[in-house]
Amino acid sequence: MSRTATAGPEQATDRRTARERLLDAADDLFYAEGIHTVGIDRIIESAGVAKASLYSTFGSKDELVRAYLAVRHDRIQARVERHVAAHTDPRDRVLAVFDAQAERFAEPDYRGCAFTAAAAESPSGSAAVEETERYRGWLLGVLTDLTREAGARDPEALARRLQMIYDGAGLAFRIDHLPTAGQESRDVAAALLDAALA
Repeated sequence: MSRTATAGPEQATDRRTARERLLDAADDLFYAEGIHTVGIDRIIESAGVAKASLYSTFGSKDELVRAYLAVRHDRIQARVERHVAAHTDPRDRVLAVFDAQAERFAEPDYRGCAFTAAAAESPSGSAAVEETERYRGWLLGVLTDLTREAGARDPEALARRLQMIYDGAGLAFRIDHLPTAGQESRDVAAALLDAALA
């Protein structure tokens, strides 16, 4: 459900800050339509704030994109950490990363990886590419730490392969409309992990 502001009495009772309104509008619109398709005026209108609020808060559209992706990163990180923390067995903790991804697939608003989409339409050095690199570095780091804890002989190589499986699952679910992508990627990850730990 959209969190963007609407004109009328509802807006008068909206207690979110201008920053929160702008981020919510950006989150809805950028994710649904793309960061370059959606102009600043649409964000401002949806947020129900003055144009000056956007520039005083973020400085530019590029920095709003950075903040939007940072919020997405925080959500994914919280979901992954929650799933991993639910397990004590090192093998299960690695596979929990895929459980977290499958949980996201099950949500009705899932439209693919926000980072992949944003980076695909942005030039090198842009906020979108920088935030995507930061997110991917974080995910690879999580997988490396977890595979090291599990006793993998080469945790860095195993983590890279697991990240490829994770990436492929997102594409299979979104582009190929494969409803079992979450479970199948987890199964493949488990087989790769078990072979590496044997």
